[in-house]
Amino acid sequence: MAGLKKKMTIPFARVPVAINEQKYVQEVLESGWLTTASKAAALEKKFARVVQAKYACAVNSGTAALHLGLEALGVKPGDRVFVPSMTFTASAEIIRYLQADPVFLDTEYGTNLITPGILEEAIALHPDVRFLIVVHYGGQAAPMVSDENQAGILEICNKYGIKVLEDAAHAFPARLGERMVGSLGDVTCFSFYANKPLTTGEGGMLTTRNKEIYDRVKKMRLHGIDHDVWDRFTENKPSWEYDVVEAGYKYNMPDVNAAIGLAQLEMAAEFRAERQRAAMFYYEHLGQLQEFMDLPVTRVPFSDHAWHLFPVVLKEKAPLGRNEFIKKMAMAGIGTSVHYKPLHRMTYYKNRYHLDAKSFPRAEKTWQGNVSLPIFPYMTPEELNYICKTIEKLLKY
Repeated sequence: MAGLKKKMTIPFARVPVAINEQKYVQEVLESGWLTTASKAAALEKKFARVVQAKYACAVNSGTAALHLGLEALGVKPGDRVFVPSMTFTASAEIIRYLQADPVFLDTEYGTNLITPGILEEAIALHPDVRFLIVVHYGGQAAPMVSDENQAGILEICNKYGIKVLEDAAHAFPARLGERMVGSLGDVTCFSFYANKPLTTGEGGMLTTRNKEIYDRVKKMRLHGIDHDVWDRFTENKPSWEYDVVEAGYKYNMPDVNAAIGLAQLEMAAEFRAERQRAAMFYYEHLGQLQEFMDLPVTRVPFSDHAWHLFPVVLKEKAPLGRNEFIKKMAMAGIGTSVHYKPLHRMTYYKNRYHLDAKSFPRAEKTWQGNVSLPIFPYMTPEELNYICKTIEKLLKY
């Protein structure tokens, strides 16, 4: 690598602006209809086509998608739901929204994914659990389908009568074999938060192949009304006429947000390729530091990975700990993050469910040293070189 140049400022995430955001938002503003309407419908249709799903339902956050999806799967008060500990709190908090209880699982070191083996062990210990939330961590699909070596998560769950919700907040566009994440199981939930591979500012999407689930989600996302306001407006009957058939929620996506998403979707393949380019640079230039740092493990081809995150783990023999590393990276002008402090360490879950860190050895090993490096489209070679050279200086000198 070239020598370290003068100090640069590199954020942890930089939102890429596509070509048509301003144009599509302007169209919404000029239409006089800012809430859920034609742009949201267009985003649903195009997103479903990209991820090979039959139905897609746009909502105002990834958390809303998770909540609606779990409710549609039939989770009731007192039910228990498998969920990984190494995830953002939204993956577990939506279980509590429904007055059910999470059963936390350890994850594979290196991928931070639930594996078929981990799931089988959990089922043996908790045979009464009938729901599972799978997190496609970092942009890499979990092993959902069977291969020549083992049964997939979906096959195992089908065997034991477990319903599956896929948390794909990190995983657009991601693939598993010939199938896109979003078309694998019955319910998949995406986040379009500001730093996600596709953003609407705030927003999310639920995809499904199940018409009953789709109808339920579409109804519950807007107060339990039997028709969305845009549906009522475009029908040949008075728009005020509707019925409330359930006590629903206020989770619809406004057209202003959907307009941004439409523009981002047009660039999704390029954005993903750009993230991969940055990831490949890291693998090439940080490989020499594996005495002190573990790089993320990939179980899928690079081209099938969404590369939302590039999480590394500092080893015990590293010359500085994770917190000091983050501090010194910040002093060098480089933004980092941590994904995640596992949920078994969070006060609410730890105290309510009497969780012991010793029950999650692989997540604990990750947590002790995990740091997420900047990864976003259009990172320059100079930026990537500066990051790698700074890390080399911190760990080798």
